[in-house]
This record gives sequence, C-alpha cells and structure tokens, in this order.
Amino acid sequence: MGENESAEEVGLSLHLIHTHEQADFDGVAALFAARLLDSQALAILPRRLNRNVRAFLTLYGDQLGFLEIEDIPKGKLDRLTLVDTQSSPSLKGMTAKTRVHVIDHHPQDRELDSSWSVHLEELGATTTLLVEGLQEAGVEPEMIEATLLLLGIYEDTGSLSYTSTTPRDISACAWLLRCGASLSVAANFLDHPLSTEQRQLYERLLEAAETVELHGLSVVIADASAPGLVDEISTLAHKLRDVFDPAALFVLVALNGNVQLVARSSSDALDVGQIAEHFGGGGHDRAAAALIRDRSIEEVRQELERFLPTVIKPPKTVGEIMSRGPQMLAPQATVAEASERMHRFGHEGYPVVDGDRTLGLLTRRAVDKAMSHGMGDRPVTSVMNAGEVLVNPTDSVQHLQQVMMEHNWGQVPVADQESGKIIGIVTRTDLLKTLAPNHDPTPSSSLAEKLEKALPAARLQLLKIVAHQAEEDKDALYIVGGFVRDLILGEPSADFDLVVEGDAIHLARQLAKQYGGRVSSHRRFGTAKWQLDGKHTNLLAALGQGEADVLDLPASLDFVTARAEFYAHPTALPSVQTGSIKLDLHRRDFTINTLALRLDGRYFGHLLDHWGGGQDLQNGWIRVLHSISFVDDPTRALRAVRLEQRLGFRIEARTLELLEQALPLLDRVSGDRIRNELMQIFREPNLPQIMQRLGDLGLLAAIHPKLAWDAWIERRFQMVQAFEVPVEWRLSTAPSIGLMNYTSWLFRLSKEEVRSVCERLRFSVSIQTALLGANRLANALPMVVREGRPSDIVLLLDELPEQALAAAWVAFGDDSQTQGALDRYLREWRFVEPEMDGNQLRSHGLAPGPAYRQILWELRAAWLDGEVGSEGEERELMTRLIRKHSSDDRG
Repeated sequence: MGENESAEEVGLSLHLIHTHEQADFDGVAALFAARLLDSQALAILPRRLNRNVRAFLTLYGDQLGFLEIEDIPKGKLDRLTLVDTQSSPSLKGMTAKTRVHVIDHHPQDRELDSSWSVHLEELGATTTLLVEGLQEAGVEPEMIEATLLLLGIYEDTGSLSYTSTTPRDISACAWLLRCGASLSVAANFLDHPLSTEQRQLYERLLEAAETVELHGLSVVIADASAPGLVDEISTLAHKLRDVFDPAALFVLVALNGNVQLVARSSSDALDVGQIAEHFGGGGHDRAAAALIRDRSIEEVRQELERFLPTVIKPPKTVGEIMSRGPQMLAPQATVAEASERMHRFGHEGYPVVDGDRTLGLLTRRAVDKAMSHGMGDRPVTSVMNAGEVLVNPTDSVQHLQQVMMEHNWGQVPVADQESGKIIGIVTRTDLLKTLAPNHDPTPSSSLAEKLEKALPAARLQLLKIVAHQAEEDKDALYIVGGFVRDLILGEPSADFDLVVEGDAIHLARQLAKQYGGRVSSHRRFGTAKWQLDGKHTNLLAALGQGEADVLDLPASLDFVTARAEFYAHPTALPSVQTGSIKLDLHRRDFTINTLALRLDGRYFGHLLDHWGGGQDLQNGWIRVLHSISFVDDPTRALRAVRLEQRLGFRIEARTLELLEQALPLLDRVSGDRIRNELMQIFREPNLPQIMQRLGDLGLLAAIHPKLAWDAWIERRFQMVQAFEVPVEWRLSTAPSIGLMNYTSWLFRLSKEEVRSVCERLRFSVSIQTALLGANRLANALPMVVREGRPSDIVLLLDELPEQALAAAWVAFGDDSQTQGALDRYLREWRFVEPEMDGNQLRSHGLAPGPAYRQILWELRAAWLDGEVGSEGEERELMTRLIRKHSSDDRG
C-alpha cells in the first residue's frame, strides 16, 4: 500500500470477530479462540468488559493481540464472526453484503437474518465449541492463552459445577490443562482468596452467629471485632449466607470505634435497604450496608434486634395472592348469562356488584341447579349467596382464611381501602396454595438477584423505571413466560414480555410523557408499544450516568394488559377479554410457561406460580394446563415437542395421551399456522431430535401423510445448517433455511405429492415454484449430467429460480457429480453468452423472427460445449447458421 493510499482505496477486505458488550470471560475467550482459528481475522474487544476480565487483560493483554473498536483499520467488512452473542453490533465498514457467522452456546433467542450462517450448540460455554475447533486444527495455545480459554469455560460453568455443564466442557478443560493452563492464575480471577485477617474474622463470625425466627423468617445475626482490618467484609457475608441459607443475614463488625453493618436478604418480606438506611447507610432490598460511627457493637445489635420486627412484613398478604381485574356480574344479569360466562372462562363463581357495593356471590353450583330447573331468565340476585363480604389487599392470609370459614365463600372480592372499589378477587384455591408447603422451584435463591445478574445494566435500570411507574399507577407489573422459565433454569435472555394487571396503554403513555419516545397502541387487545428515545434527557438521567449504556437498551418495549382467552370452536384463533394475571397465565400453553415475576414496588422479584410450573421445571415435565388444551389449539402439540427437546424434558404421561388424541385436529389447522410452527422448529439447534420425535408421535403424518423423517433427510438438514453460499455463485438473494429444508424434505416425493404438500402448507407462489422446480431436478438432472453436454444442463437449469438451484445443490449431497454440475452452472455456465446479438443477425440480412432465438441459443450452446473458442469461430458458425435458416425458410 502506498504511503497516501487508504485501505478502502486498495479494496482491503476485513474479517472481524466480535462479542457482546459487558463481556465476561466466556465472550473474550471465545473471541480469542476464534482468532486462533483464523490468523487473518481481527479480534475486536467490546467497549465494556467485566471488571475481572479487564484486570486479566491489564496483566496479560499484550500477549493476546486484541484490538479496540477505535483501532479497526479502514476497509470493507467482508466477514463478521459473532461469538457468545446473536446480536450484530454496529461496526464501521459493515454493509448489507457483510457475511455474518454466529457461534454461540445459547439457544436461538430471536429470528436471525436468513443470510447469516449459525452454529448453536447448548454447551456450558461458547469457548468449549472453539476449543474443540482448536483441537481438530492441531492448534495448541500457550500457557496464558490456555488459561484465558480455561477461564472462559470455568466462569460460565461455575467451575464445572452448574447443571448446564456437559462432558464436552470438561474434556475441553482437560485438554487446556494439558496445554499448560494455570489453575492458580485462573483462581485469582474467579474467586479471590481471603486474606489472613479476613479468614480469622470469618471464623469469629461463624462461631458467634445466632439464628432467630421473626414472623416465620429465619434471620442470622453475627457480630465480631476486627480492629485494624482494611479488607472488605462483603465477601464474608456471602460465605456466611452460603453456610446458613437464611432469609436474611446481618453482619456487624467493630472497626476502630465504628461498626460496619453488612446485610443480605433473599425474602420479599425483609428489605435490608430500609434497615441500613435506619443506621445511616443505604443499598437496596436485597443487599445493603452502613458505617455506624461512635457506637459500640453491643448498642447497635440491641437496636437492630428491636428494629427488625417492625420492618418485617407479613410473609403473605391478600394483595400478593389475589387476581386483579375481576370479572363481576351486575344484579340485573340473568342466570343464563352467568352460566354462559362460567362455561366460557371456567370460573367457579362471580361476585354480584352494584356500583362499588358487593351484594353477594354467585357460585357455579347455584347456577347449574337453577339452569336444571329452567330458571335461566331469572336475575342472578335470586340465586346468589347474599352478603357484603370483603377483604383488603393488606389483610393477612390468616384473616382471609377466617373470612372464608365464617361465611363459606370460596371467592372473596378484594376492595381498595381508600376508595372502596373492587380491585380483585381471591379464591379458596389461592389460599390453599399459600398455606401448602413451599414448592418454589428456587427456594434457596432470590429471583431478584437472578434477574439483576441476568440483564445488562441498562435494561435492568429501564425495567426498574417501568416498575416504578407501574407502582405509581397502582398497577401490578410482571415479566411472564419463557424468560422466567429460562431465568430459573439459569439460561436467561435479555428480551422479555411485560404484562400489566391494570391499563397497559395508560402505563406506556405515562412513560412516554415522562421519558420521551412515542407510543402505538391497540385498544381492542389492550396492547402498547413504547418506542424509546435514547437521547431524551429524563431517560438518560434516570438510567444513571456511567451506570448504563444506552446502546444496551432495546428499541422498544411491548406492554400487554392481562387478559383471558376463549375458543369459539376447536382450532379457532382465540377471542380475548381483559382479565387478571392469573387468567392471563392460564391461557398459556404449558405450566412451565405460566411462571410470572412481579416487578412493582416491594414485590420486585416475587415469583407467581399459580399452575405448578415450578414443580414441573424441577421434574423436567412438559404439561398442559387442562384436558382440552390441544383441542383449543392443536399447534401446541408441535410446541410441546419443540420445548421437550430444547430443554431436555419429557412430555408428561397424561399430556402425551391428550396430544395423541388430538392428532386428527391438526388437519383442520391452517397451513399458515402450521408453517409458522415448523419455521420455529427449523431454528432450533437440536432440529434433528425434534423432527425425529415429531415423526415418532405421528405429528408429521397428521400434517400431511407424505411428510416423514429418516436418516437421509436428517443428513440434508444438517448440511443446510452448515451451508454457506459460495460468493462465486453471485446469487441475488440467498435461499432461506426454510426453503432449503423444505427442498430436501420433499426432494424424493413425486410432483403430485409435492404439489399436495404445498397446497396443505399454503406456500406462496414463488416458494411453490422453487420447490416444484427443485423436485423436478431430483430425477432429471443426474441423467442429463451423466449423458448430456453442458448445454443440455444449462437448458434444463435456465428455467428455474437460482434459489431453487442452490437448495437443490444441498439436496444432492451424496452425488458429487451432479453437485459439481450445479456448481459450474451457478458460478460459470449461466453467465456464458454469445458475442453476437440480434443486430449482427439483422446486418447479415436475416429477417426478424423465431430463427433469431434459435441461432443465438445455438451460438451459446457452442460456447458451452467447447465447439467455438473465439469470436472469429463464433462468427463463422453464425454465418453457417444464418445460411441454414435462410435455406430452410426458402424451402
């Protein structure tokens, strides 16, 4: 390169490797390993690194060859490899033509660009995948390099102790140790050892620790003196909490006339931030600290013990277990109307309300008896249990129990203390679940802490902003569904669904009013989308300067009002009405997707499990919520198998029985909905196992009798996953994974069978044309390749779209000769054209007509078949062909 020439001017093509922001050891180690596998690539560090990663790179980074984002040389970004992430960053030089390859150990968490190539395997760490690549390539890292790779695996697997750890992770670590990885160096960055003074203090605290029971909570208080200690104490608090596993822990250490308080809580009932604030410190409800000056440790402990009982809230209140937004009946409603609503929503009873006054409770038993006596046209007041029975949100569950026993009401309305308005309902089932033994799937850990660790700092703070606004509006706010499930399983994503028990549209508009952005809403469904304004002053201030990176924020947040669904007939799309969070969760497909995490106020991190999803997570079961779940929506059968194989679970026995009974109903589901479910399956990393299970259960045949699964198709699907379109093919649009999978799936069927499947799945005309075209090649192309000339092959292939040809290339995976012919066509033959054109034919006196097309094709065929090799030879051939066609015309 000349002294004044830029990289772009000489056409320098770049291959960059990148990972996510706030990178941990797995992300940075994977970044380094990918560069070892391609010495021409540049490994680009993200702008933000975890503190222990930055400390490691400060000592050893000079040996590793990383570049900062600001140091990326100028040039065209030809290839981008993303490791330990599935999100593409904004890098200079990147264009729509940049080829992107993803390597990650997490399941696919969003719909990726169809042009990207993806390698996803559910292992303990992404680094494991790349270390296996180093082993295959025979590349052995140096000591520090191997130690970095070891740290990548150790950190993401909890030093091989997490349940997500696989034998492959362990094997990779063993190989790295053989390469010289240093465990002692790694330990310095994973778990800093206690100093001598810390160890001595820890032993004194352990000996002095006392456990007290307060309002049913186990609280540990430990105190000791440590004059002259300069090391931090929070590490000791973590170790003590691991030993005792209490609801809350308080550590008091006398230091040079002052007392250091460190507090930890895993219970919603005890806000340690409030305790620390009382002593002049601060923090949040789960972790807090205070430095108490000029007081003895005895005085502080006595005050703590006096103050604690006043702060601890009752473990459960009515407000925590009630369902908001209850459905109620007006006194003039008829028994028949009530019966229809009960059958539609499955409710066992309704409060009868006149304004804000409760008149009584209407039960299903009373309605059924009245209907059997022909009383459907009577008002509900004539058969209800009369009485004004209410509880308040702050009432204890013990009080609720007394009310239910005294009045024999199985559903009790909940009234706001200030306005008297009915805001919720609580049922006997809610009470029984509260009084039953704790089946919390994570009894020894705080979901608030899990949530705070799982989300990037900016997203977490944004969530707290939304939660605060919900609390101001007196709305209950929840994260629901798959995010909560995966959070408990230890594999959370950064994306989440928000459900509002209240008015989602109003909440979104309040947020936009205060923090900028704009809101689009759908009043009929109670949904809103808040498009964020990342530059708005109020939003930036609320996020906290230096604490959150705006780049980590989502472009928008979706809000949904809690709702109930009913199906007018089997396989229909659901009708929607406003409901409570309990009803909203009940409309979901499987119990493990009914978990909700409450976010507003003091309930932050509180887990709702109305339908036993936590227990099914522990047991590894996929279970539907009710016996007609697959009748309501047969596509749930496909989702059941997808979840089962993704999570390594099993479909529970009764659910499997219900699934098999509902197989005939799949024939009534629209092709669009079936195709959407299949596309979700195609994106799964364990696609072959899912398809095999679908075949074994008869689900594929239920969709269409000709859809099957065998080893031949499995091999083609695996080839699709690994396929990268050669640049030399110069395709205008790369074929989608869906098109390539369907091409292989239908490749061996007859033309009529392919057409029948296309009609069943309602493919677009372009996709149907591509599939039929590729299917035609299955038998025709190999014969032409063996017996014909290049021009015969081109004549056959010219008729078909290029996407179909690329997909067929994969389907011909075992036929290298036919693949070779397709490759020659795509990269070379289809671009061969004669030098002559219609103008030359006209200049030789040939009248325009069908002969033009024939002569030009024969000239092109001659080039393809090697019969002409120069413009002069082509011109001679053209002259002969003109004479021949002129002679034929005269004849």
